Amino acid sequence: MTAACITALATSAHAERSEHYSGTFAPERNAPTKASGKVDTLFYPAAHVLRYTASWKDLSGPMKVAHFHGPAAENKKAVPFATVHQTTPTSMSGSLLLTPQQEEMLRNGKVYLNLQTPAYPNGEVKAQLTQ
Repeated sequence: MTAACITALATSAHAERSEHYSGTFAPERNAPTKASGKVDTLFYPAAHVLRYTASWKDLSGPMKVAHFHGPAAENKKAVPFATVHQTTPTSMSGSLLLTPQQEEMLRNGKVYLNLQTPAYPNGEVKAQLTQ
């Protein structure tokens, strides 16, 4: 194999490296809900892209909007940095381009996704993302 081929393969493999982060939806404070679900993400550092999938069940009503928030430790609040939209009534998937500050928050476990419903406009459930 030539040096150029080896370099191309190494570069391609490096570009595809990812970090897995996930979280389980739990009730937000002041939201007594039976809802449950989970979030799975893959972060691609070379591209600064976070790909996410989330699914849930038993929300009090239709999910109106979802936000990624940070920086916040578990059981703390933070301002949203990205709004995301559902792709089916009980799931969503997509990708975000992260800033260096957001990447640091993610790696430090300080990012969460919350789902908002008409009954709980500030959030019904929240999933803290950890490795």
